[in-house]
Amino acid sequence: MRIVFSFLCFLFLSAADLCAQENEPAVPLRNDSLPVVSKKTVTGSNRYDSAIKAHSPRKAAIRSAILPGLGQIYNKKYWKLPIVYGALGTCSGIFFYNLKNYKDTRFAYRVKYNMQYNGTDTALFTQIRDNLKPLDIESLKYYRNSFRRDIDYSALFFILLWGLNVVDATVDAHLKSFDVSPDLSLRFKPGYNEIARTSGLTLVLKIGK
Repeated sequence: MRIVFSFLCFLFLSAADLCAQENEPAVPLRNDSLPVVSKKTVTGSNRYDSAIKAHSPRKAAIRSAILPGLGQIYNKKYWKLPIVYGALGTCSGIFFYNLKNYKDTRFAYRVKYNMQYNGTDTALFTQIRDNLKPLDIESLKYYRNSFRRDIDYSALFFILLWGLNVVDATVDAHLKSFDVSPDLSLRFKPGYNEIARTSGLTLVLKIGK
């Protein structure tokens, strides 16, 4: 019985306390209790936005897409120009080499085929390249198909290298706005490590203040 009486008293006191809290007038919040937005955060955001506007990755990508190397010039990465033009130039040289040999072997195959099976194009035999004259029809057909395949590969690699040139310029432009300010620091700190629960040297990466 005593336990029930104590429990009823506890409920009564709790209800009275709740009613008192509801009847209390609301205290307006002071201005200094409102969350303060860090000026540094706003400034940092504006600094990032201004860096993007000053050095646009979109402009770098468009310039590289129009002409390889323009994006690298826009990013002031002049040392990449020999790499870009060297890769594209080599690929272009291979393309035209295969194209020339394909035309020569195709011509030689057509002339020899017509001479053997149709009895025509005999006068054109002298126009065949000297290194192709001793080859038979099957060999000429094989070389013709090989050069035709290599033309497709070289054209595909040229397009791929052009695309890599655009990607490189875009990534470089994005990295122009990467924060490398003094707020970033990496240092060794001697003392007790709470995570490892040991004493010694700790490598501390500090971002901001």
